[in-house]
Amino acid sequence: MTPLTQLSPDELLFRDTVRSFAREEIAPLVRAMDEAQKFEPKLLRKLFGLGLMGVQVPEEFGGAAGTLFEAVLAVEEISAVDPAVGVLVDVQNTLVISALMKWANAEQKAKYLPQLATTMVGAYALSEAGSGSDAFALQCRALRQGNGDYVLNGQKLWITNGGEAGLFLVFATLDPSAGYKGITCFLVERETPGFSVGRKEDKLGIRASSTCELILTDCRLPASAVMGEPGKGYKVAIETLNEGRIGIGAQMLGLAAGAWRHAARYARERKQFGKPLAEFQAMQFQLARMAMEVEAARLMVYNAARLKDAGVEYLKEAAMAKLFASEVAERTASLAVEVFGGAGFVKDYPVEKLYRDAKIGKIYEGTSFMQLATIAKLTIPGA
Repeated sequence: MTPLTQLSPDELLFRDTVRSFAREEIAPLVRAMDEAQKFEPKLLRKLFGLGLMGVQVPEEFGGAAGTLFEAVLAVEEISAVDPAVGVLVDVQNTLVISALMKWANAEQKAKYLPQLATTMVGAYALSEAGSGSDAFALQCRALRQGNGDYVLNGQKLWITNGGEAGLFLVFATLDPSAGYKGITCFLVERETPGFSVGRKEDKLGIRASSTCELILTDCRLPASAVMGEPGKGYKVAIETLNEGRIGIGAQMLGLAAGAWRHAARYARERKQFGKPLAEFQAMQFQLARMAMEVEAARLMVYNAARLKDAGVEYLKEAAMAKLFASEVAERTASLAVEVFGGAGFVKDYPVEKLYRDAKIGKIYEGTSFMQLATIAKLTIPGA
């Protein structure tokens, strides 16, 4: 297995390419997108053009034929500049495409993977008003008709990429009395009659990333829209989210690394009492501790991604990586604001946005409490 932080020549070239792209193409747009709460369409086209929206899609379907680890590198480097862009790329790769790669049949892959790699954004629609951490308490219903079609009715909330997506992985239950065994995953195209994208949330952070309500009203789908087997959607959901947590870990890692970079640069430039802040030992120690925690988070995220690519068990490591990276992101962004002092509290400088963006890391794709529950179950005998 490749050492955690030792990148192969191809991985190094890929990382550096994404890093340059993020700093040159994304950075100038960050503030405007955050204030407008809107993703820049030209930037989306550039993400597709660089192959970042289909990292793991095989070449036969127009993708980059890369690894999860490469997707993690992309999310990390993009999130160091703008976590809102990072999560769009993350959901596309580690939730939508990963689910299709594992669960879609040959016809579904041939239809959707080429589009997802080149032009189409995807969204993962599991959450509802009454099913957050209790993910399978779904009220969205799917009724099978006599001709084999399904009719879906219900509502989804907090769906990332909802504003841009052309394809939605919608989870609905065939039989509420069956509990999780009634859940089924459907591939729903945006223009399907009876399906609509509702209100976009006005959020604290990652504001350029669209988070939307979905409404299904007598939405009729053919049997060919089912991904996986009817009643097996819970397996699609759980196994996809396990991988997705590595992606969120990468997003939070990138955020923390970006906050540290801004803080270290400002400490070298800002002078107080006749010398740069970075020459004061108290500041050096604070920056050193921040750097240590960022590196620890990187090791955990990279380890989880390497394990997944190696085809071995990674559930515990993914939960640990997501939990720890989100904690590090929040601490590092907060300390970065303090390094900037009063300047860190205003929008003229980048760290206040990273501070706002960090909070979501402890909430979506499994709260910190859920990650702790998973870790306890997998590490404590009898838990």
